[in-house]
Amino acid sequence: MDHYEVGEFWNDNADAWTKLSREGFDVYRDELNTPAFLGMLPDVSGKYGLDIGCGEGNNTRLLAARGAKVTGVDIASKFIGHAKEFEDNHPNGIDYQVASAVELPFQSETFDFVTGFMSFMDIPEIDIVLAEAYRILHPQGFLQFSITHPCFDTPHRKNLRDKDGKTYAIEVGDYFNHLDGEVSEWIFNAAPDEARAGLQKFKVPRFNRTISQWLNLLVEKGFTLECVNEPRPTSESVRRCAFLQDAQVVAYFLHIRVRK
Repeated sequence: MDHYEVGEFWNDNADAWTKLSREGFDVYRDELNTPAFLGMLPDVSGKYGLDIGCGEGNNTRLLAARGAKVTGVDIASKFIGHAKEFEDNHPNGIDYQVASAVELPFQSETFDFVTGFMSFMDIPEIDIVLAEAYRILHPQGFLQFSITHPCFDTPHRKNLRDKDGKTYAIEVGDYFNHLDGEVSEWIFNAAPDEARAGLQKFKVPRFNRTISQWLNLLVEKGFTLECVNEPRPTSESVRRCAFLQDAQVVAYFLHIRVRK
């Protein structure tokens, strides 16, 4: 499976994904992942950035709100359509383009920073993506991205729960076995049945890599590791959304920042 085939899956997901996330049901993003990502982000005010795999533009808009001049790209044209529509109605000065992370349509050393909010782990040719990110960054520019945690997003995964249904451990296996586009079905668990009525489950191709593979690829492409974070939800977040407790047991996400 290549990035074009993956893009077709995400294009099929785009309408329902945009609807549910904008209705507030992407709670892992809103309560855990994005706040932690922005918490470790350097000052981007006045800087020119590229958001790779921007989807419908939620996190791209948050970058713009921090004073950055941002371009967002996604291979799924329906996602870009939703992002542009929002931009037309609520201007943030964001330029959205349909483009693959594997073939970025920008000159070398164009951007001060590059971000990837939960997008890089879904691209099979990640080595090319990292090389492209390096190419388009100014000298001393930075790349920051978040991915599902390689140690816990494995081919085998099972939540172990006590008699009250509370997760006390995660059973994982096949960490070293490579998934190359195995399609799984998924839906926003936080969304009530009525919000999901008439919507198909999302079909998401999965690609897993070990932590050493990720880090070695970054070094190979010329980056210098600057910061790593494994966010976990606060007790307040868990009170609002009880199933976020699962992410207090193990790290669900890994955030990495590197410098050119």
